Amino acid sequence: MDATLKTVVAGRLIELPGTIAAIRATMDTEQAADFDREIEHLPAADLPAALVRWALAGTGAIEEDDALFERLARGEDIGATEAAAPGSEVA
Repeated sequence: MDATLKTVVAGRLIELPGTIAAIRATMDTEQAADFDREIEHLPAADLPAALVRWALAGTGAIEEDDALFERLARGEDIGATEAAAPGSEVA
C-alpha cells in the first residue's frame, strides 16, 4: 500500500498521495514538468512543505486557507483560542 497523508478539507477527511511518485502521478504533463523543475532544485529542508503543497493542489485546501487568512486579516473572530506556551498546562 502506498503511503498517504490525511487532512481535513471543507469538513471532510481526505487522503492525499504520500510519495513523490504518487503525487506526480496525479498531474497532467504540464503540471508534472513544473513539479519536476521545482523539486529537483529545492533545498532538502523545503521538500516536505513543497510536497504537501503539491499534494493539496486541486483539493480546495489552499482556497479554504486563503479565505480563512483573509477573515483573520480583517480582524474577524473565527473562534480560535490562544495556544498554551510549550510545557504549560492548559486549564
